Amino acid sequence: MTDRLPAPVRKVGDTFKSFTPGQKAVTIATVLALAIGGYFFATWASKPSYSALFSNLSSKDASAIVESLQKSSTPYELANGGTTIMVPQDQVYDLRLQLSGEGLPGESETGYALLDQQGITTSDFMQHTNYQRALQGELANTIKAIDGVEAATVNLVIPQKDVFADDQNKTTASVLVQSSPNKPLSNQTVQAIVHLVASSVEGLDPTNVTVAGADGKILSTGGGQAVATGGDSGADSQTVAFQNRLNQSLQNMLDAVVGPGHAVVTTTAELDFDQTQTTTETYTSDPNVAALSESISREAYNGNGTGTGGVLGPDNIQGPAAAGGAGQYENTNQVRNNAVNKTTEARNSAPGGIKRLNVAVLLDATTAGAVNQADVQQLVSAAAGIDPTRGDTIAVSAMAFDTSAATAAKDALAASAAAEQSAKQSSLIKTAAMALVVLFLIFLAWRWSRKQKKRKALTPAELKHLEDMQAALEAQRLAELNAAIPSPAIEAANINHEELEGRQREIEQMVQEQPEEMAALLRGWLGAGR
Repeated sequence: MTDRLPAPVRKVGDTFKSFTPGQKAVTIATVLALAIGGYFFATWASKPSYSALFSNLSSKDASAIVESLQKSSTPYELANGGTTIMVPQDQVYDLRLQLSGEGLPGESETGYALLDQQGITTSDFMQHTNYQRALQGELANTIKAIDGVEAATVNLVIPQKDVFADDQNKTTASVLVQSSPNKPLSNQTVQAIVHLVASSVEGLDPTNVTVAGADGKILSTGGGQAVATGGDSGADSQTVAFQNRLNQSLQNMLDAVVGPGHAVVTTTAELDFDQTQTTTETYTSDPNVAALSESISREAYNGNGTGTGGVLGPDNIQGPAAAGGAGQYENTNQVRNNAVNKTTEARNSAPGGIKRLNVAVLLDATTAGAVNQADVQQLVSAAAGIDPTRGDTIAVSAMAFDTSAATAAKDALAASAAAEQSAKQSSLIKTAAMALVVLFLIFLAWRWSRKQKKRKALTPAELKHLEDMQAALEAQRLAELNAAIPSPAIEAANINHEELEGRQREIEQMVQEQPEEMAALLRGWLGAGR
C-alpha cells in the first residue's frame, strides 16, 4: 500500500520512522500546535467585523428585526441589553434598506407621526395631548443623537391657554437621560440639553427645565444651576475647578523659579454666585434745546393818591392814614417745561465673581536660601490678583521638606524596574534556551537521518555485485529461452528478449528511485547466499 504513495510522502514517512520516541513526541506536539494555531487564526480572520444596525430600539422593534434577520439567515449579535443589534459591517446599509421596506423599526408611535393618525372627529383635548406626545418624542430622538446619550425621555407640562385668566401657568419640562457607563455627561452637554429643550417648546424658560440621570442623580436643577456629575452642587464644582486652574498656573510659575518639587501652592477661593440686577436712571437737560412748553404771567400796578385811613388796631380803632404819594407794584410768574433726556441702564452681574481669595506658598528650605521671599510674594500676588481691599491674604514660608516618602517611592520604583528588567531577561534567556534545545534536537534528528541514509545507501561493491547478478540472471534466462524455444519460433524469442530488456530497465529505475529498499533486498540476498 505504501508503494503507491508519492516519493516525497514516502521519504517524509521514512524520516519520521527514523526518529527516536522523544523526537517523535516533539514533532507531533509541534505539528499539533501549528494546526491548532492555524485553526484559531483562520477562524479569527474569517470572522466578519460587526457594526451597529440600529440602536436604542424598543423591545417590540428589536424582536421584529431579529425575527426578520433569522428568516434571512443573517448573522447578528445583541448589545446594550438587546437595544442595539450588530450585523456584519458589509451588510449594514443593505439590511437597513431591506428592513426599511418592511417598516422596521416602527416609528409610528413616537414623534410627529402621531399627528398622522388624527381624524376629523378628534377633540381639542386629544389634539393637544397628541401634539404634546409628538413633541416629547421628537425631543427624545433629538437628544439621543448627542454623543454619549444612549436613551432619553422627555416629559412636558404645557398648560392650555385661557383667555379669561390673568395669570397663566408656566411651561415646564423634565428630561431623563442615560449616558454611557464609561463616559458620563459633562456640564456643557447637560446645558446643551437644557437649552435645546427650552428652544424647542414655546414659552419654556431654561430655568424651568430639569435634567436627571438614569442613576437618579440630578444633572441640572429647575433653577438653571448646573450640577456636577459626581453629585456635588454646581457652585462647589465651579469653585474647585477655579482653584485647580489657579493652583496649576501658580505651581508652573514656582517650578520655573525654584525647580520642580521644591514649592507647593494652595489657594482657597470664595466665589460669589448671587445673581444681582442693577437699574440706573440718569436725567440730563440741554439748555440749547427749546422748551417743550412755556407759560408767563405778569401783574403790574402804578398809581397816585392819598390814603383813606390807617389800619384797624386791636380795639377796632382805625389808625392814622398814611401819607399820600405815588404807588408802583409788579409781579412776574414764568413756567418753562424743558426737554429732559432719560437714560435707563439695567445691568445683571454674572455669578462666579471672586469674593475672597487666600493663597499660601510653601518653599523648600534647601533651595529657598537663594530666593527672596518678598519677591516671590509680590510675584504670586500679581499672578493671583490679590486685592487687600476685599480681604485677600497671601502667605509665603520656607520649611524643610520631608523627602523620605519620595525617596522610598523612588527606591521602590527603581527596585520594581530592576525586577521587571530581570524578569524580562530571564524570560528571554528561557525562550532562547528552549529555542536552542529545539534547534539542537532538530540538528540531531537531521544528522541521525543522514547517517541512516548513508547506512542504507548501496556501497560500490554492493552495486557491482547487483549488476553482476543482473547480468547472470539475464544470461541464465537467455540460455533457458534458447533451450526451450525451437528454431521455427525465433521471432517469438526475439519478443521475449525485448521483454527481458524492459524488465532490466525497470530494475535499474527501481535502483535509482528506491536505493534504500534495493539495498535492504540486496542485503537479504547476501545473507541468504552466505
